Amino acid sequence: MTLPLHQLDRQALLRLLDLSLLPQPSDLADPPTIYAGLGRRVSAELLPLLPAPTQRAAVLVPLVDRDDGFHVLLTQRSARLKNHAGQISFPGGRIETGDRDARTAALRETAEEIGLAAPQVRVLGYLPDHVVISGFRVTPVVGLVTPPLALSIDRSEVDEAFEVPLNYLLDPAHHRPRRRQLQDREIELTDMPYGARNIWGATAGMLMTLFPC
Repeated sequence: MTLPLHQLDRQALLRLLDLSLLPQPSDLADPPTIYAGLGRRVSAELLPLLPAPTQRAAVLVPLVDRDDGFHVLLTQRSARLKNHAGQISFPGGRIETGDRDARTAALRETAEEIGLAAPQVRVLGYLPDHVVISGFRVTPVVGLVTPPLALSIDRSEVDEAFEVPLNYLLDPAHHRPRRRQLQDREIELTDMPYGARNIWGATAGMLMTLFPC
């Protein structure tokens, strides 16, 4: 009998990551495959109905390797930001002209936002590009982070950084459906409440695509 994802040990999860992650970021010449929070099939139906994304971005999906298993490092964005203010997100941002690629951008933005230095991150691979309603095409870069962490938060961008056990996020008992109207379609997204916080939107969508179902 196959164990549920949230009951797998560290090595089993790493093996699954090898199967689910792309070795290179999605080719920007190809259309994006995922509307954040939805599976590939539904995304394929909806993406042609949406405006083409106009801005490129990259985020780091940091998996902190703790003694009790992997933890996901997340940020609470500043309420003063123009885009996605106050939301829970992965560290990251726009891919700038000087960035060599999505990996460079994700690591640079992470260091700027929360002070997590690139040498502490071992990049494992990439998730498919996600499109978000604000017009960004986001490349998620998955990285294994080695403690101890000595974070330095840039309060102009991030109010707080915190960790959530990965096994908690993978447990369907902690998932809550959210219905949303997108043009003439009603779609079902997933929220992941954690204490007083709610992980939703693109962040929850990326977590849902982290491992194959």
